[in-house]
Amino acid sequence: MNIQWYPGHMTKAKRMMQEDIKLIDIVVELLDARTPRSSKNPDIDTLAKGKYRLVLLNKYDLADPRVTAKWEEYFKEKGCYVIGLDSRKNSGMKTITDMIQEACKEKIERDRKRGIINRPIRAMVVGIPNVGKSTFINSYAKKACAKVGNKPGVTKGKQWIRIGKNVELLDTPGILWPKFEDQQVGLRLAYIGSINDDIIEKSELALSLIDFLKNSYCNALEERYNIDSSKINYEILSDIAIERKCLAKGNEPDLTKAANLLFEDFRSGKLGRISLECP
Repeated sequence: MNIQWYPGHMTKAKRMMQEDIKLIDIVVELLDARTPRSSKNPDIDTLAKGKYRLVLLNKYDLADPRVTAKWEEYFKEKGCYVIGLDSRKNSGMKTITDMIQEACKEKIERDRKRGIINRPIRAMVVGIPNVGKSTFINSYAKKACAKVGNKPGVTKGKQWIRIGKNVELLDTPGILWPKFEDQQVGLRLAYIGSINDDIIEKSELALSLIDFLKNSYCNALEERYNIDSSKINYEILSDIAIERKCLAKGNEPDLTKAANLLFEDFRSGKLGRISLECP
């Protein structure tokens, strides 16, 4: 599959972020803990050059904890502050303000020497579509101030959100980059729902996900669907359709329905804690 998705509003959002970055002290980048490298927009590194950095491995409750621990060490070695969190359950939220203050301590000290006391740290929250930025902001702010949706492209504009006395957040739309040089990146982003599902042939994508699961988490398929994961990918998808009554006319397996079911189970964690790549 050749996956590319870069709608026009992302170009506008990127220009807006380039204009606003001069107002910012620290860039808070949300990555999907299941696929941190593929969910990391390379344009953000250019945008955030010279700024303090905090990496949040969001949805870490859905990722393999052993692999996430390796990713945390990886980003620390790169000079980033890093926290694993589950925005939906407020897990990991208490440490974020302290981490932002720690990351910006040189800036805070410079302000103090100039007689500027208690000026809020300004943080830009960035990430690809559907990585959970709005859910994170609402959990962090303890109020519904960002629109949430379980699909890419919900946040269209920017807004400032005050977090207590110490932090001001600038929410930004999720943006990708114009071209995926590595198609494995496009596949992983499609798996997690960061690519618009409407442009993807879901049954074909499901065969690709099954191939990954067979090689890395074969028990996940067998335990969830009570099937034999040693079969070829097409037969596995057909068996899932039969097992879960995803049937078309004549009781034929409906592979599209089965694919949708597979992705719902993967994205919600019903297949278990799965990481798509290692550092």
